[in-house]
Amino acid sequence: MAKQKITSSSTAEYFSKNLQQVGFSSPTKAVLTTLKEAIDNSLDACEDEGILPELYIEIEKVGAGTIKNTDLIRIKVEDNGPGLNIEDVPKVFGEYLASSKFGRGRCSRGQQGIGISAATTWAQLTSAKGARIITKTKTMRQAVSCLVEVDVKNNKGNLKDKKTISWDRSHGVSVEFVLDGRIQLQGEGGLITYLTGTALVNPHLNLRYKLLDQSVVKVDRVSDKCPDIPNAVEPHPHTMKLGEFIAHSHLFGKATVATFLKKGFSRITDNTFQEFVKNGMDKKFLTQSVDKTTDAQFKDVFGAIHKTELMSPSTRSVMIIGEETFSKSVRRLGEVDFFSVVTRKPTICDFKPVAIEIAVARLKTAQKVEGDDSPPVQVLRFANRVPLQFDKSACAMVKAIETVNWRSYGIPQPKNSLPLGPYVIAVSLVSPFIKFKNASKETVDASDELVEEIRRALIQAGQRLSRHIKKEHREADLEEKLRHIEQFCPILVDCLCRITKATEKRKKAATEGLVKLLGRDVNAAKKELDEALKHHKEAHAKGKIQIVEKEKAKSEDGEEELKPPHPEDSDVIPEAEEAPLKAKTEKPASKAKKKAVAKSKEKMKEKEV
Repeated sequence: MAKQKITSSSTAEYFSKNLQQVGFSSPTKAVLTTLKEAIDNSLDACEDEGILPELYIEIEKVGAGTIKNTDLIRIKVEDNGPGLNIEDVPKVFGEYLASSKFGRGRCSRGQQGIGISAATTWAQLTSAKGARIITKTKTMRQAVSCLVEVDVKNNKGNLKDKKTISWDRSHGVSVEFVLDGRIQLQGEGGLITYLTGTALVNPHLNLRYKLLDQSVVKVDRVSDKCPDIPNAVEPHPHTMKLGEFIAHSHLFGKATVATFLKKGFSRITDNTFQEFVKNGMDKKFLTQSVDKTTDAQFKDVFGAIHKTELMSPSTRSVMIIGEETFSKSVRRLGEVDFFSVVTRKPTICDFKPVAIEIAVARLKTAQKVEGDDSPPVQVLRFANRVPLQFDKSACAMVKAIETVNWRSYGIPQPKNSLPLGPYVIAVSLVSPFIKFKNASKETVDASDELVEEIRRALIQAGQRLSRHIKKEHREADLEEKLRHIEQFCPILVDCLCRITKATEKRKKAATEGLVKLLGRDVNAAKKELDEALKHHKEAHAKGKIQIVEKEKAKSEDGEEELKPPHPEDSDVIPEAEEAPLKAKTEKPASKAKKKAVAKSKEKMKEKEV
C-alpha cells in the first residue's frame, strides 16, 4: 500500500474551511460578527490615539445571496480614527494572526488578529469580492481606496484596484463588505441589540447608524473623556502551563534565565529567586542562557515557581467605566423607571486581574405582567466593553445571575433560573486575560472565582434596588388599607345600625370607633412606610440608586440634562433636597386618609338626609 502524501496548510486555509469557529456558523451570525469586528477595530484605533470615536454604520440588502435563503448584504463602517498606512492595510484585513495587540496583556477588544480577516474571507467566499477599504492619515493629501482579498494558500492580503480619491474626512478608515447573510434586528443576535449594548459600555462614543430602509438613528455620547487605556501587563507565572512557559522563553534568545523570569512575568524579583532555590531550583540556572537551557531544566524551574507563593498580579492593568458615567449611559437603554449601578474594585480571579461592573434597571416601556407569568429579564453581557450575543446559558455571567436569590430583593424568580420582570441586567467584565470558550469570543468560561466575584456585585445591586422596591410595596399596602376602610366601613356600620335600630348618635360613634380600630393597621403600615422611605432616602442621597423623574430638566439645546449621583461617602442630605423628598413621600398617605374621611362624612350626611 502506497504511503499517502502529507501536506501542510496555511492559517488562512484552515480558517477558510472552519469559519464557524470564529463566528460565521450561520448567515445571521455572519452579519453580526462582521459588524462587530469592524466596530472593535475602529474603537480600539481611536482610543489608542486618544480620539473621541465617531462611527457611521450602514447596512442594507442589495440583492439575493448565493447561499440558499440568504440575502446579499452590504455592511459599511466609517470611523474618525488615525487611519492606516497603505502598506498596513493588507496585513490588517487580509492576513490572519497579524496584530499589534497579540499577547500584550492589555484590555483591548481585539487581540489575535483573526476576526476582521475572517470577515474578508467570508465576503470573498460568498460574493467573490473582499473588503473595500478607504483610508487616510493626517499626513496624506488624499485618501486611498483599494480592494483587499485574502491569499488563502499563503496567508497574505492582496491589494487590488488601488487609487487616490477625495474624501470628506481629515483622517479615518472606511471598510465595506458585501456578503451573504440574513439580517436580524432585535433579540439575541439582533443588530439593534448589539448597537445598543455597544453604546451602553462606551459612553464616549458618538454613533450613527442606518439599518435597511429605516431612518438614521443618532446616539450621542454622554462623556467627553476618552478612556485612559492602562499599560500592558506581563502574565503571572502561575497562569501558564509547562509548554506555554517553555514557548514563552524562546522570545528571549540569549538572555539569562533570570532576565527571562523578571522581564517575561509579573511579580518576580531578585528576592523571589531565593524562594525558588529553597523550593528545589538549581541556582546555576539563573545565570544560564535561555538558549542553552534544556526542557528538563525548564521543568525544574517551572516546578519551583509553582511551589512558591507569589504576590497576586497588579490590578492597574484593568479599566472601569465608573458609576457616574455608567449611570448616564444606562439612561440610553430607553424609558427607565429606576436603576442601580455597582462598580467593584479591581480584584484577582484565577491569578488574573478583573473588574466587574453591574447595572440593573427597570423599564417603563416593557410589558408588566404580575407573578410568575412575567418574561425573563433581559441580560446584557460585555467582555472588555464588547457585547456578547450568543450561547449565554454557558456564560459565567448568566450562571452568576442564576445563583443570586432575587426573590429576597422583591423580584420574582423560578428555581435555578433567570429572574422575571421588566428588568435589564447588564454585566461588564474587563480584564487583559479573559478566558473565552471559543475563538469567536461568544461566552466567558465560568471559573468558580470569577462567578463568585460577579455574584457579589449582583448582590450589591440587588440590595440597592430592594430599598426602592420595598418602598413601593409599603406605599401600595398603605393605599390598599385606606381604600378598604373607605369602602367597607360605612357599609358595615349602616347594616349593623339598621339591624339593631340604633340611633344616629350611636351610628356616628360606631363609625368613628371602627375607623379608629381599623386605623391601627394603617398606623402600622405608615410606620413601615416611613422606615422604608428613610432607607430609600439614604440610598438615593449616596447615589446607590437612581430614580428617573417623569419631568427632566432640559438644557439650552433641548437635550436632557443628566444629574450625576451624590458621592458614595456622603451621609448628609442637604436641606434643599430633604424637604421636597419628605413632602413628596408623605403626600400619598395623608392625601388618601383625608379622602377616605371626607367620603365617609359625605355618605353619612346623605343617609341622614
